[in-house]
Order: sequence, then structure tokens, then C-alpha cells
Amino acid sequence: MAVNPARVEKLRKASIDGQSLKRLVEAGMLWLRTNQQIVNSLNVFPVPDGDTGTNMLLTLTSAYNEVKDSGERHFGKMAAMVAKGALMGARGNSGVILSQLWRGFARGVQDHETLDAETMVKAFAEARDTAYKGVVKPVEGTILTVAKGAAAGAEAGLRSGKDAIGILEEVVRAADETVAQTPELLPVLKQAGVVDSGGKGLFFILEGMLRHVYGEPLDTPLASVQPLSAMNFENALQEVEEGQDYEVVVDFFPGEKFELQSFYRRLEEMGTSIQVGEGEGMYRMHIHVPLEKRYEPIDYIMGIGTITKVAMENLLAQMDDIQKSKQQTINFTAVEPGQIAVVVVSPGNGLSRIFASLGAAAVVAGGQTMNPSTQDILAAFENLPTDKVIILPNNKNIIMAANQAKEVTVKQVAVVPSKTVPQGLAAMLALQPDGELNAVAEKMTKALSLVKSGEITVAVRNVEIDGVDVKEGQVIALLDGKLVASAETIEDGVLRLLEKAEAGEHELITLFYGQDMPHAEANRIADVVREKYPSAEVEVQEGGQPHYQFLISVE
Repeated sequence: MAVNPARVEKLRKASIDGQSLKRLVEAGMLWLRTNQQIVNSLNVFPVPDGDTGTNMLLTLTSAYNEVKDSGERHFGKMAAMVAKGALMGARGNSGVILSQLWRGFARGVQDHETLDAETMVKAFAEARDTAYKGVVKPVEGTILTVAKGAAAGAEAGLRSGKDAIGILEEVVRAADETVAQTPELLPVLKQAGVVDSGGKGLFFILEGMLRHVYGEPLDTPLASVQPLSAMNFENALQEVEEGQDYEVVVDFFPGEKFELQSFYRRLEEMGTSIQVGEGEGMYRMHIHVPLEKRYEPIDYIMGIGTITKVAMENLLAQMDDIQKSKQQTINFTAVEPGQIAVVVVSPGNGLSRIFASLGAAAVVAGGQTMNPSTQDILAAFENLPTDKVIILPNNKNIIMAANQAKEVTVKQVAVVPSKTVPQGLAAMLALQPDGELNAVAEKMTKALSLVKSGEITVAVRNVEIDGVDVKEGQVIALLDGKLVASAETIEDGVLRLLEKAEAGEHELITLFYGQDMPHAEANRIADVVREKYPSAEVEVQEGGQPHYQFLISVE
């Protein structure tokens, strides 16, 4: 990392106050944004919905938005504001733990107008301790371990007599080394050949702060290539900027002099939402551009390679179609004062309608692709006309945010820890709106064990986990969160999953088909399942979830 000595020396002499902290938070956020896709790609399972980097970025963005317009100079007060923003914006387990790190850090500096070396070390220790206490069963080899390593680095820096900047250097070094050690502490990471994604995200935040001190650039996107099957244009649509009128996608084979960093720099002059994927030597470029520049990417790529396919879409028309889809009527159950209102997290419109038909009072959009924040969950029930609420997260990565929403409301809230959509649906069948909150929540929790949950999607990288060999582009099957099979076709993947689930011993198989699965094809596969399991009732329902061709319930 290049260092600007004059800048560093100037910062060493300056006091570290609340405005300094604000600039450091912004720097961490910008560097994490730069490396967001790297963090997202570190999924243990090769599924196309990696979102740890996105969750951590949105959490930190919420923290920064809380303070960006503040002129507060008191370091402790600024840290408290950062912690509050992180708390309400926390998404996913990694985002919730990040918010707890900020909460502990703020506690360690609450009485200090400026930051000195000793207080800094104390704050990192408080951050570590608060994060560990916030997790029921802490697991080593995760973001928690990296937070512990960072705190140890801070302590080592202080023992060496270093100032705050020197301690930050030790923190970043220790975090980097700890991330590299995570596969040795968590066997599933070693099997998958990745480091912990949350820990890597924390490292990038800390490194971004140090890059700010050194005067290094933070907002220049790194040239990165992802597998073609991992390219997520849906998330790109969520980030459409004003003036970007067209989406352009170009498939091409690059020439001999193709250089990725130069390619990115040239595309940045044309537009935004740049993504590049590669598979078997072919590249796919995605970009959003203004009307007058819609042909520029095509002309440019034609000069550096051989184009095989071009797709161009009007973004405004696409956004209108998406909004119309989201506005399809969902008839929620009316809740009377004193009754229990159930809030569910749902990854698709079809599933939302099913939850509503079973008695849900509100739905929070989210799931495998985008984990809702603490604030999103809180907002779903704060205005309901009852003080008794049950939350169904329906995803293991949303349970912590749901529990955090429970802690920041005056209402009586119970979290039924559903990890999958089928579990959530099973729990809804046990709902008694007029019952006693804890008793109903307990009954709904027991119902979670009555169903087996399957997921069918396409692998985004090669991996071997638990004896299952997976190649990029293959169909993969997950049963209750465990990778159990790979296949060449969706039909075969469904059949292999049902075999692993011992579907022949059960009465009901429900296939919830995703947004990219044609209804007719879903029905055809259901007929194959009926032929294979004639004694079971087989139902087909529209789920509407992205990335996953089927969510499957076996009960």
C-alpha cells in the first residue's frame, strides 16, 4: 500500500475527533463497496445469491447516513450515532454482528472528546466483547474471530508504544492474517476453498480506513470477473441511477491484448452498474448508459474482441414492469387489537400471497437474495393495531436481525426461528391469533420440525463439499441447508433431492417454482414427481423467488 508521508505526518499531529471518525467510516464504506463482489463471492455453497458483502455495505451505509450531515466534534457522541445507524440498518448475520461491533466500540469511547491510543485499544476490545456476547453460540473462523484478531493487533500496537495510526496499521495487519486463518478454524470453509466472507468484509472496512490515512484511492472499482452464472442483473436494476436510460449486455471473446483493468476504466467513462462475467473463455459485459451512449460499449468491444451477442433494454420500461409485478394485490389478514399479528419475510410475490392467505398480517420482502434490515422488519409491525407480534424470518441469515428488531420495540414480540420458507409455512398452520403470545410462538416453533426443506439452483463455481462434486453451471440441490446432490438438469436435481429427503415416506410434496421457471415446465416436472411418488400428494405453487428454480416442501 503506497503511503503519502507528508499526509500521514500531518494526521499524526492532528486530534482525532468526531469529524475524523466520520471520514474514517466513509472510507471504510467506500472501500467495502469497491470490494463488495469479492466478499459476495465467498459463499461456502456455490449458490448464486452471495450477499454478505451487500449486507455489510448496506449496514455501514446506514451508519454513515446517520452522521454524514452532522457537525458533531465529540468523538464519543459521533460513535454513538454511528452505532445507532448501524443498528437500524443491520442486514444479515454479518451486518448484525457489524452493528454490535460498532455498539461496543461506541461504548468504549463514550466519554472521550478525542481518541487517543489507549482509548482506541479499549474500544476495539469492547467491540470484540459486545459482538461475542450478541451471538448465542459464537463460532470461531467467522467475523467474530477477525474482530478478536483486530483487538489483539490493537493491544500489540499499544505495547509497542505506537500512536493511533500505528495501532490502526497493526489492526489491519492482524485482521488480514486472521482472515487467512479462518479456513483452519472452520472446516466447511476449508472444504469450500474460501475464507470467511464476513471476516473479509470487516478487513476491507478496516483497510479502507487505513487507505484514507495513507491518501490511497477508495472509490475506484477493482477489475473483477465473476462466473457468468453468478451475474445478478436484478440487483443492478435496483441501483439504476438517474440518467442511465439503457441496459447493455455484450457477449464477446477478447483479443490477445485484452487487459481487464483498462477495460474497466474505459467502461467507467460510459456508464454505471458495470459487471463482467467469464465462462470458458467468453466474457459478458453488463452496463447502464445514457440514451446517447447506448452504442458506445458495443463499438468499443468490437475493437478489442469478437462480439457474439448483444442485448439492449430500456431501463425505464424494465423498472415499470418490475413495479407492476410488485403491485399485484396481496390480501392481508386484518388484525384486531389484542390479537397476534404475524410478520413474515418472503422472497417472492407468489409466496407472499400464500403467507397472506394463511393469516399473515404483513410481509417484508427479502430472503436468499436480499436480507431485510432491522428497520425494515420493525417498520412492518410498528403501525399494526396490536402490541403482540410474531416474526417468521424464513431464512437463517435473517434471524439475528429479527431478534434485534424485537429488542428495539416496546411491543411484545416473539421470533419463531424459521430458517426456510417451508418451515415458515408449516408454522403458519399452527397460528392461533387469539391465543397467548408465548404459547402460540412455542407451538409454531415446534411445527418447524414437521417439514423438510429443499432448494434447487445452479452452481456458480466448482467445489466439493461433503462428498458432493459440483461443477460451475450444474444444477445443485440443498436439503435443510446442506448440499446433497448435483445434476445436469433441473428435473434430475429435483428427483435426487426428493430421494435424499426420503419423500416416499411422506404424504405431501409441494414445489414452489421461481420467477425464471415457466409454469408449464414446473407442471411437467411435477408430473414426473407424481409418477415417481404415486402415494404422495404433489402440489405446484407459484413462488416467484429469484435464483432458485424450486423451493420444495416435504411433509
